[in-house]
Amino acid sequence: MKLLDLIQGLEYEVLQGEVDIEVCGIQNDSRKVGDKDLFFCITGSVSDGHSYASEVSSKGASVLIVEKAVAVDKAVTVIKVPSTRYAMGIISSRYYGEPSKHLTVIGITGTKGKTTTTYMIREMLASAGIGTGLIGTIEIIDGKETIPAKNTTPESIILHKHLKDMVDNGLKAVVMEVSSQGLMLDRVAGVDFDYGIFTNLSKDHIGPNEHSSFEEYKQWKAKLFSLCKVGIFNIDDKHVMDMQANCTCEIVTYSLEKDGDYKASELKLYTREGVLGIEYKLSGKISEDIMVDMPGEFTAHNSLAAIAVADLMKVPANKIKSILEDIKVRGRVELIPISDKFTILIDYAHNAMSLESLYTAIREYNPKRLVSLFGCGGNRSKDRRYEMGEVSGNMADLTIITSDNPRNEEPLAIIEDIKTGISKTHGKYIAIPDRKEAIRYAIMHAKEGDVVVLAGKGHEDYQEICGVKHHMDERDLIREILEEEDVTKICGYNNRYFA
Repeated sequence: MKLLDLIQGLEYEVLQGEVDIEVCGIQNDSRKVGDKDLFFCITGSVSDGHSYASEVSSKGASVLIVEKAVAVDKAVTVIKVPSTRYAMGIISSRYYGEPSKHLTVIGITGTKGKTTTTYMIREMLASAGIGTGLIGTIEIIDGKETIPAKNTTPESIILHKHLKDMVDNGLKAVVMEVSSQGLMLDRVAGVDFDYGIFTNLSKDHIGPNEHSSFEEYKQWKAKLFSLCKVGIFNIDDKHVMDMQANCTCEIVTYSLEKDGDYKASELKLYTREGVLGIEYKLSGKISEDIMVDMPGEFTAHNSLAAIAVADLMKVPANKIKSILEDIKVRGRVELIPISDKFTILIDYAHNAMSLESLYTAIREYNPKRLVSLFGCGGNRSKDRRYEMGEVSGNMADLTIITSDNPRNEEPLAIIEDIKTGISKTHGKYIAIPDRKEAIRYAIMHAKEGDVVVLAGKGHEDYQEICGVKHHMDERDLIREILEEEDVTKICGYNNRYFA
């Protein structure tokens, strides 16, 4: 493809070389550069791509996109732009044939609920015969492959390649999580969004290498609504006006408390055969009785966002309703039905805020006991350990402290930090460092009416120890425990999950 076509419309300056030349590939990884490739010199938090200019030129790169001058052979074309990250998004989109214009693109931003809502939407669209890809925290689904995710929102050069693959694989839509980092770092530059969804906003991702303040975090979240055609907003959230302040999109709303375009009322919690769920009356643009086999008021909000997209995309109401009754999202209040007498679920809650939100929702079901099993990651802030210990001590009837991803720290040292937090409360706890043995204890000591939460790992299927990821999936651990134990001793054993 011609370089001139790739950079058309961008603000740029030719520092040296010609623009009427052919580009055979695009790269931002110096190790992958080949002959006649275009290389983006990205200034990152760890390294500066400009320092690889000479190396990639010697490997055959014929074009460099830079933010500052570099010393390379005169035969190499050097294009200076205000932001190489933004240019990478636009150029990548053009190189791959502007794939987002051939898909209905649904972007979801917010602090909580993004992952669950993406899966709800994908299942609804698929049920209506709309082949739909997914890009998110857990995985990328492109219509042929399922690829484990490295970032919630991939770098633009990777993102546009995945979108092209989706088009090539015959998909018609894609639903993707759009992180504040993804918006700030122009990872979605060049993406043509049809719908944007705002779930909610609370303090998160504030600190070194993230956002300097909540105001900045909020500002980047709001950017999505200057990029999409239709914005779908949770008007119950106190920050919704900030999200709408500079939006350029059509506005659609959903709510539990106000008169939104999609409104849930008469919410009721239910428990049956170890399943926690919520039901409500849907009104506004659709009138239906809705049931969702996932717990909590936040489930109602997430489902409303999904309903809004599905309805706007002409999915029949009966398909929307049936999908919500059976929806399961890996690692997000994921119920593991091994007993009719108690509930066991897996959730990704890995900080105090998400743990408190989850336990507040579960407490509304009046469990006999709330049993909290969690650990904390190594090489991370100790404050998180103290805070999670304190939340669990205050909200759970029993806390089982165990190991998460210790990384390069000693698991017992991490556990001691968690104990520091829990010691501020009157909560009962036990420490069992081996996660499988901790889960065994929780299952074998469960009582009728208990809700047992395995928190922190969620969708992850590994444990990271000293820089090495070892396979560890909590679903596998539960299955192994059931195979090893006399299941008649388990309260109300009824294995519907592993049958």
